[in-house]
Formats: sequence, structure tokens, C-alpha cells
Amino acid sequence: MGPKALAAAVKTAKGTALDCVKLAIDEGYRHFDGALVYFNEHEVGQAIREKIADGTVRREDIFYCGKLWNTFHPPQLVRPALERTLRSLKLDYVDLYIVELPMAFKPGNEFYPKDQDGNYIYHHTDLCATWEALEACKDAGLVKSLGVSNFNRRQLELLLNKPGLKHKPVSNQVECHPYFTQPKLLEFCRQNDIVIVGYCPIGSSRDTSWVNVKSPPLLEDELLVSIGEKYSKSPAQVALRFNVQRGVAVIPKSFSPDRIRHNFQIFDFSLTEGEMKAIEALNKNTRFVELLMWSDHPEYPFHDEY
Repeated sequence: MGPKALAAAVKTAKGTALDCVKLAIDEGYRHFDGALVYFNEHEVGQAIREKIADGTVRREDIFYCGKLWNTFHPPQLVRPALERTLRSLKLDYVDLYIVELPMAFKPGNEFYPKDQDGNYIYHHTDLCATWEALEACKDAGLVKSLGVSNFNRRQLELLLNKPGLKHKPVSNQVECHPYFTQPKLLEFCRQNDIVIVGYCPIGSSRDTSWVNVKSPPLLEDELLVSIGEKYSKSPAQVALRFNVQRGVAVIPKSFSPDRIRHNFQIFDFSLTEGEMKAIEALNKNTRFVELLMWSDHPEYPFHDEY
């Protein structure tokens, strides 16, 4: 797998996405993972357009993934949401557009709608109806491929078995790293030609507002450290190489120029079969991102085993 197996997640601090994406393109990144709710697609689009204008890349070299947020699940809202992303990017199409979460929220101007008691306001979720609206967007040429994120097996099967399915999901973006290797979901997706795109591939920040800090810091793992010493690589580079080598596309998030460069330097070494198995054995089935604040949603995806 080449550079498109390694994406830059552009969930960056305000004002930094422009420079980060331009640097990432210069370093060789071609796959960019964005979203309307990251509030920086205008910067990402500007960076892509500037690097096309200066001759560094062509549009067809870039693979941009956008996301349909929870408040836009009703079919009549799907295309306007995608068009909003395209207007921000100032691009004619996105390469991949995915359902960010299988949980619909109340439509409206608030991305995180709450009632007067501070409880999230959910909305009836009909994943098949939402998917049909996405299929129409593909047919209209606004997006090349369609995918999902944070879907469990049951939710994937709902789409795969949908009567009249025109375009199957090509990818499922989920948490995936040596402490959460997703073996069963990975195998199911392989059987159905669905690519797993792994977020938090080198662990996560220790932000207690949304991260499970009971899970130990991944990059301090002794095995990853020792394998890294053998190849003169960091634990982060070993963790990224592990997933890429088993066919998982990875999207490390960084707005540090040094780490953006560092994360890309994983194509000049390979892990042995024994090292791959040893890293797989680190699996603790522990998520960093549990999204427990939405665990009472009828379509909360993480109650199921996979």
C-alpha cells in the first residue's frame, strides 16, 4: 500500500489547516480526512487548490474524504450537506463521502442539539433512507465513492442487504490500533471488500472529555519501543506500519510539522511475520473513543461485540 494508505486527518486547531495540508502534500501525503464539523474545510480546500496551482499535484492525485454529520441524516438534507462541503472546499467533487456516525440527531442549526436539561436530542435514524440519498449524490457526480464510519457489523449488513442497493460502502472508518485491533470487524469487512480506515492509529490524546484514559498510553508500550529500536523507528511509526501492513488505511492526526513528516516515514521498512503477530497479541479490546455520552441512542454502535 502506498501513500494513500496513510492519510492526514485534518482536525486541526483553527487557522493551522492551510499550512498543515500544504506541508503534508509537499511531504507526499495524498489522502486527506476532513469533515464539516472540523470547521476548517475552507482552509483544506485552499491548500489543495494552491498545491494544484503551483504544479505539485493534480486534482486526481488527491483523495479527499468528507463526512455527513448526524444532524443531516434525513434524505432531503444529505445533498445540501455535501454541497456545503463542496462550497467550502471550492472543489467539484469529493473522492469519498462517509456517514460519520450511525446515529441521527435532531436536524437544525445546532450540530450538538440539547434540550433545556442538557440532554442530547436524537432523531429517528433510517440508515437505508440516508444511504439512498447518498447514492443519488454519487449518481450526480458529486462524490466518487461512499462509505461509513463507526458502523458495527449489524449496521453494515443493513446497508449491504438493502433491497435495490446501487452503491455499496467501500470503507468503514473505525478506531484501530495495536490495543484495539478489530480482528472480527476487519475480517468481516475484508469478506465484503470494505476497506477499514483506522482512526487513532497511534492512540489518542488524554482529553478526558471524550477519551477513555483508563486505556494505557499506546506509545509507551515496551514491545513497540523495542521493535522501533531495531529499525531505528519510533513506537508511533511501528504502530502505523503495523496497520498499513495488514491492509488498514491509517489517518494519524497532527498539526506539528515534525510529526507530519515523521508519520509519513513508514514505507522504508517492513515488520516480520513474528513481529506482526506479537503486535496483534497486544490487543486489549479497549477503545480510546467510546462516545459514552451517546450510549443511550438506539443506534449507538459500540454495544455490540463488533
